[in-house]
Amino acid sequence: MQELEPFYRWRDMYQSEQDPVSPFYEREYSEFEFTNQIYNYVIHPQWDEFGSPTLYLKILFADYQKGFAVIELLGEWNDAIHNDVMFLKREVVEPLNVNGIFKFILIGENVLNFHSSDDSYYEEWFQDVEEEGWIAAINFQPHVLEEFKKANIDYYLNFGGELDEFNWRKFNPMQLYTEVQYVMTHRLG
Repeated sequence: MQELEPFYRWRDMYQSEQDPVSPFYEREYSEFEFTNQIYNYVIHPQWDEFGSPTLYLKILFADYQKGFAVIELLGEWNDAIHNDVMFLKREVVEPLNVNGIFKFILIGENVLNFHSSDDSYYEEWFQDVEEEGWIAAINFQPHVLEEFKKANIDYYLNFGGELDEFNWRKFNPMQLYTEVQYVMTHRLG
């Protein structure tokens, strides 16, 4: 797992550790010390920890004027034991909301499993963005999406159809936002 690093092609446009309103502002990374791990597997040091012992992320891009953020995830999303969504909501989403981010693109191709609990934090997150935004989950594994459906969080997170097989790496952040915004406008409109 240490070879799975966050998408780096947009680093010349945005780095969360250099963004003064990012929850990861002034975080320092080592390219040589692998200190974080998911169970017994060390992970690349560029992933950001936010309180969960099994789920890590990287804010790949944030545009405060357009009000969107692209977040890549890695690991096991475990609400049943660790309440990962609470940490995600409190430590990452809320600081972004305060600064005008209400549209979230979650990239989940490296989310290995999902274990649900109740949906209260998803409901809260949805209510926080519902007037101005949305939460789009792209490229999550089919078995993870099935667990999302079983937990009824498909009411709060948008996925399915073209969002499940989205070739997002070919876009720059603004193009990706435009493509996802188009899908979301047709779904919610």
